[in-house]
Amino acid sequence: MEAAGSLADLEACIQGCLACPLGAGRMKFVFGEGDPKARILFVGEGPGRDEDLQGRPFVGKAGELLDRMLGAMGFERNQVYICNVVKCRPPDNRTPTPAEAQRCLPYLRRQIELVRPGVIVTLGATPLRELLGVTTGITRVRGQWHTLDMLGGIPVMPTFHPAYVLRQYTQDVRRAVWSDLQAARNWLAENHGTAK
Repeated sequence: MEAAGSLADLEACIQGCLACPLGAGRMKFVFGEGDPKARILFVGEGPGRDEDLQGRPFVGKAGELLDRMLGAMGFERNQVYICNVVKCRPPDNRTPTPAEAQRCLPYLRRQIELVRPGVIVTLGATPLRELLGVTTGITRVRGQWHTLDMLGGIPVMPTFHPAYVLRQYTQDVRRAVWSDLQAARNWLAENHGTAK
């Protein structure tokens, strides 16, 4: 896996993974997609039913909302990189167990190393917990910058998962997510001279 010099090499290397029980139940391995040199990387929890069928992250209702969120930021989907903590669908779309997430975490970290994003947006509590060890509820920590100890330190902006936004479609929740996304976009513009 460490020898994989590109995202395509990494995907080819790990797509047959059976390191945890999720692998045996998957329809398709959901590696991730987008610009391999994206300045902004989004990390969700794990594939749902639609993602498991198509082999692509965020393609269901939550994915449609994520696409709209990206558009509001001024991005096309192919200008960012989107992936999940686990690459196989947990049964009944449950939250991945810590053991399942830990099996997949080296894959995610290698994806981050290869993309080298300027900023990461975590969607929901699971990626924040697994990538940074933050166990505080997402409602308490969203909108607060964190730093991932990779590549000299990557700023991380936690926000709500689009599926949560769909369930709690209030003005307050939508305003909070928009504030978080604007913060990530503005950080890129200030520190990399461009938001793209």
